[in-house]
Amino acid sequence: MNRLFGSKNTAPKPNLNSAIQNARPPPVDTRIDSVDVKLAKINAELSTYQQKLSKMREGPGKQAIKQKALKVLQQRKMYENQRAQLQQQSWNMEQAGMMQDNLKNVMTTVDAMKTTNKALKQQYGKINIDKIEQMQDEMADLMEIGNEINESISRAYDVPEDVDEAELDAELEALGEDMMFEQEMGIGESTPGFLQDEVAPPQFVDAPPEHTKVKEAAGGVG
Repeated sequence: MNRLFGSKNTAPKPNLNSAIQNARPPPVDTRIDSVDVKLAKINAELSTYQQKLSKMREGPGKQAIKQKALKVLQQRKMYENQRAQLQQQSWNMEQAGMMQDNLKNVMTTVDAMKTTNKALKQQYGKINIDKIEQMQDEMADLMEIGNEINESISRAYDVPEDVDEAELDAELEALGEDMMFEQEMGIGESTPGFLQDEVAPPQFVDAPPEHTKVKEAAGGVG
């Protein structure tokens, strides 16, 4: 069957890089190098003719060398044109290769973005906004209940909360009048017990003992 219909070609398809480096006929870069070798040879030949013509006098021999030099010059122009064409072809293929590489990079980026987008959709799909809002409302209610509990625990007992500074000044003034009345009537001349410690003079540790107490101590020892 293969003889009648042939077999399927399994060889890889050519790309731009292979066209530049491995093409048949020889690659573009190799062909350019070959043309450069020929141009160098032609330039050397023209230089030889130029030296000969500079030393010869006008005549048939000089004219014959000029004809040869003209043919060589025509060959050089042909090779220069060929070289320019090959360079342009190489440049065009390199530009196409760069465009192809850029396109591959773009496609890779697009594929990565698609994958990321799909993953984000799956992750965000697991989040219920309504449940989050409900949780926030429950947290606010719990905070409010906590504040009420703190206020209830810190409540003061039997202490009026509506006392202002004017009432305090009036109470202090009334107490002062009561103390003056007691002093005038001879009541309460002694210092109250809870103020005695504050009014009594300080006792120092390094003060010398009283004389009578020293005698009592001596008598007791004897």
